Amino acid sequence: MNTVNHSVITVNNIEVHIDRKDIKNLHVGVYPPYGRVRIAAPLHIDDEAVRLAVISKLSWIKKQKDSFENQPRQSKREMVSGESHYFFGKRYLLNVIIGSSKHKIVKNHSKLELHVRANTSIENRQKVLNDWYREELKKEISKLIPKCEKLVNIKVNSWEIKKMKTKWGSCNIENKKILLNLELAKKSIENIEYIVVHELVHLMERHHNDNFKKLMDKFMPNWRERRDELNSGVLENY
Repeated sequence: MNTVNHSVITVNNIEVHIDRKDIKNLHVGVYPPYGRVRIAAPLHIDDEAVRLAVISKLSWIKKQKDSFENQPRQSKREMVSGESHYFFGKRYLLNVIIGSSKHKIVKNHSKLELHVRANTSIENRQKVLNDWYREELKKEISKLIPKCEKLVNIKVNSWEIKKMKTKWGSCNIENKKILLNLELAKKSIENIEYIVVHELVHLMERHHNDNFKKLMDKFMPNWRERRDELNSGVLENY
């Protein structure tokens, strides 16, 4: 499903992003890390109708935004020894090792060893870590996809890991392709599995309606607990 057009309005000092699509019903969402408000609206719905929909859900929207704003956040990453970094739900201390060897990450007990050459910038140090996260997450997703496909009884044509700011995952129903956020490398395997199942179920049910919840209940009875755990963790500062 392709976005037809995008616009932004302000309601009660809240910036609201509107994506108009070829859909039947209007959907309101509030997304991490900072509580971005997004409306998926049918093509024929005008801004005034969207404004009224937002006003009708204003207390819920503010509650969601407050929960994101009050979540603990990591300080800005400086990529130096002693920093805390997360990998598959566990906390590790970064240990920067300066040398002439190839840039790499080595997981050593409770530490992540970052091997870099002298004068490597913060951005390039972060890139080394992100590249390692991507490869490790690929390995895990490669195991989870077949397992979850069997559970849900549906197959994807392809999947991809991508850095995303507002979603843990997304899917293209027509192409049967799912996208998974690189940040999931920092979350527990159980939470990653929840997102994979979540996106697979979306290939069967596009919207977060009662049917979607019924399917999630069937395939993953504790999905709400996994969702809440995922969204209550320490947020990255973008």
